[in-house]
Amino acid sequence: MSTADHPWGRVDADGTVYVRTADGERVIGSWQAGSPEEAIAFYQRKYEALETEVVLLEQRISATDMAPAQAAATVQRLIGSIGDANALGDLDGLRVRLGRLTEDVGHRREEAKAAREQARATAKEVKERIVAEAEQIAAEATHWKSSGERMRELLEEWKAAPHADRAAEAVLWKRLSAARNAFTKRRKAFFATLEAEREDVKARKEQLCTEAETLSSSTDWGPTTSAFRELMSQWKAAGRADREAEAELWKRFRAAQDKFFTTRTEVFSAKDAALREHAEAKQQLLDQAQALLPVTDVRAARSALRGIQERWEQLGAVPRDSREHLESGLRRVEEAVRKTEESQWRRSNPEALARAEDTVAQLRSTIAQLEDRLAKARERDDARAVRNAEEALTARRAWLEEAEHTLAEFSS
Repeated sequence: MSTADHPWGRVDADGTVYVRTADGERVIGSWQAGSPEEAIAFYQRKYEALETEVVLLEQRISATDMAPAQAAATVQRLIGSIGDANALGDLDGLRVRLGRLTEDVGHRREEAKAAREQARATAKEVKERIVAEAEQIAAEATHWKSSGERMRELLEEWKAAPHADRAAEAVLWKRLSAARNAFTKRRKAFFATLEAEREDVKARKEQLCTEAETLSSSTDWGPTTSAFRELMSQWKAAGRADREAEAELWKRFRAAQDKFFTTRTEVFSAKDAALREHAEAKQQLLDQAQALLPVTDVRAARSALRGIQERWEQLGAVPRDSREHLESGLRRVEEAVRKTEESQWRRSNPEALARAEDTVAQLRSTIAQLEDRLAKARERDDARAVRNAEEALTARRAWLEEAEHTLAEFSS
């Protein structure tokens, strides 16, 4: 075997492959499967694969939020891989780059530590704000429903917030609990005097029942549905009367609702029946349209389809769950007729025929030239030229097959 040199190594006559590093030469393998140049190429590819790992790690560290611990572990793994790598290239350079990454990871660890400390400080500020608002609500709130909801929101915000320093958080949690307890006591004391308010709620709900009973005979479906929805919102917002009155008023209110919505459902059901009749008629038209396929007489098919389309439009709307099936089915028939018309037109187009014939002739000429080139390349044993000629012939023959298929359509 001959020898071969490389900027970062060499191959001896006996096939031993060496890599050069700052520590001197090191054996990385023995090559008996081919030429020294192939050995160099093989071990250089191994280096390139190793270098690619380093490049990807550099990119991940610089462009993503890769965890410092994960980055450090990956750097150390790569350093270990380089130490005994059977690869031909600038291994010392890779070590230097990994050394720089080690420094970068160290900086990131310090930044992460500082970020954690800042996060704790920020969390403390957030929870101090939550506690301060809760204490204000506990001392001043008079709108019990909204204030109670806000108290619950503050508790959820506390749970969702990041953790602060444990000691500081314990003190803040004690204050928050005290504020919530104080608010609950004030609210209970207030509701102990609610009898007069419950009488007001009863009067309001009696009025809502009267309005609902007036609307129950309406046939103005859309606005009345919205009006009932608004009455329901007002009912919920009005509060609660005493239990007996609440049950009786709700019975009246619900009866008025049921009367309106039952009537509306009956009317809509009748409309749905009409729409289903339209759908059945359109299905029959669709069956007639689909019977036109495959198209053999374009003119007759187009005339028949036009009549189907006119009757289709006259029928009007169909149920929503049938619409897509019917419309898409008719569109497919229309598309098939259109494509047949276009195909017939193309077959009768002399310019397109001439272009197709010219394309086939050019491809046949090119293939003949490539076959001659391939034969000559084989005679001089030029493997690269043979490969290029074979690839070109494969492509041109595929193009010719497609072009001949297109040309054949003109005579079909």
